[in-house]
Amino acid sequence: MLIYLRVLKESFNFALSALRNNKLRTFLSLVGVTIGIFSIIAVLAAVDSLKREIEGSISGLDNSTIIVMRFNFGPTDIPRWKWQQFPDVTFDEYQYIERNTPNIEAATFTLNVPNETIKYGNNQVDNVPIGAVTDSYYHIEALQLSEGRFFNGSESNSGSMVVVLGNEIALQLFGGAANAIGKQVRIYGRKFNVIGVLEKEGAGLFGNSKDTSVWMPVNVVRRIYGDNNKTTFPQIVVKPKKEVDQAEFIATLTQKLRLKRGLKPDEVSNFFINQMQGFTDFIDEITGSMNIIGLIISGFSLLVGGFGIANIMFVSVKERTNLIGIQKSLGAKNKFILFQFLFEAVILAIIGGLIGLFLVFIASLLASQFTGDFNFILSPFNMFIGTAISAAIGLIAGIIPAISASKLDPVEAIRTGM
Repeated sequence: MLIYLRVLKESFNFALSALRNNKLRTFLSLVGVTIGIFSIIAVLAAVDSLKREIEGSISGLDNSTIIVMRFNFGPTDIPRWKWQQFPDVTFDEYQYIERNTPNIEAATFTLNVPNETIKYGNNQVDNVPIGAVTDSYYHIEALQLSEGRFFNGSESNSGSMVVVLGNEIALQLFGGAANAIGKQVRIYGRKFNVIGVLEKEGAGLFGNSKDTSVWMPVNVVRRIYGDNNKTTFPQIVVKPKKEVDQAEFIATLTQKLRLKRGLKPDEVSNFFINQMQGFTDFIDEITGSMNIIGLIISGFSLLVGGFGIANIMFVSVKERTNLIGIQKSLGAKNKFILFQFLFEAVILAIIGGLIGLFLVFIASLLASQFTGDFNFILSPFNMFIGTAISAAIGLIAGIIPAISASKLDPVEAIRTGM
């Protein structure tokens, strides 16, 4: 065992010495691997960060949450022309489901309406997203308030003129969350009392953030837009109790809504029941495809780097043929020569990979400066992947030159080098 360790150590030292003595060649060999590793790990880091950002934007909804609407999250067997004719869910259906479906922890009805301008005195904020929801939305989304409160069931049902502001909206209109409570703002040309301000969340990659939104009772918006307006995109969001079987709950919910709509047994359900788990699976599928495409494209760069190392190693074997012959004539074993060149290739690749990882780290810091609160993250797992790929490329690229060097006849090698 000690003999093998000594052989490995001496081979490693010979490899380092060879690399130090050929600095230009070493640098040129590193470039290809560095670019390849940079490309691959940059793709992995970007996709991982994008996935984390998307999942973070829906983190308030756990995987058991169900969204009932006329659209489906992912692919469906129902033809597009057919599901486009499905009716929207209604507030009446929401109330029916909430009253008649067992094992519901919370349910809310939401309308996604066009953005509006919000005013306070001479201050105004344009293009503000409006969250038209019932009071249960607060519990389903697990919202956090910095000041005040969310509207209650009575205010929600009666359509009281109250509003909860995002943190940034409060800052722009009032200079801070504490100053907003009890003030009146104008939206839709009507006065609303500010009763709460959410905690600061931060902006995401797509500019979406609760900080720049406001929430009001859905019945206020229903009075303004009516129940048959195609721009409101209604949804019923249901959160079942934790101990409930998801499949059974969905079957019961489907049965209740089919009954409410008077559908016959042979008729297709004219609504979709979407699970957040299905949405996260869909995101996983998309980001997985992005990873594969990115790896294939950037893999070509790494392939070029591997060929570059192999080429340099063949040149190195050719130049050191005489030295190999002398080493063998002095008793060096084939495995010593093999490890010597193999270590040289692997060290080259790992150094190139580490430089590539360092460049990804620098690029991620720079990118984060230009994308607001979106952070590009170089995870330890991606760093491990980058190092492992580098070592594998060095091993593959160096194995044939190393084997050819180890099999050289000492007499022929000395004669060739003379």
